[in-house]
Amino acid sequence: MIDIPSELRPQVERRLSAEYFAWLTTVGKDLTPQPRPIWFVWDDGTFLIYSQPKAHKVRHIRQHPRVAVHFNADATGDNQILVFLGDARIDPDAPPAHQMPAYLEKYRDGIRGLNMTPEEMARDYAVAIRVAVTSVRGW
Repeated sequence: MIDIPSELRPQVERRLSAEYFAWLTTVGKDLTPQPRPIWFVWDDGTFLIYSQPKAHKVRHIRQHPRVAVHFNADATGDNQILVFLGDARIDPDAPPAHQMPAYLEKYRDGIRGLNMTPEEMARDYAVAIRVAVTSVRGW
């Protein structure tokens, strides 16, 4: 894992384990930032994200792998803001979503809310994306 500034470490650890979703910002072909909400798990020092194969983020990552991931602030901005910068890659060796216990534990209700089984979700969201974090900043 990257070297996290000591003053941010407790907040980073708490939010990596507690947050239900985050925002992934990729860059489109015209270099415009494209933020979108994602489900994720923190796995082996990376954000692990599953995507539909034809999603724009997949195409963006193949063209421009530098990305940012951040969490929501609260309504007044009082939550500590954390921004993770990193390199994203498609991971063909990652297990499918329904075979990732941490992912299933976290998103089982969300998958049910999509009227899908875990296996159906894994077939539809078949592309695994890993974001290796290179730096984190916060305030």
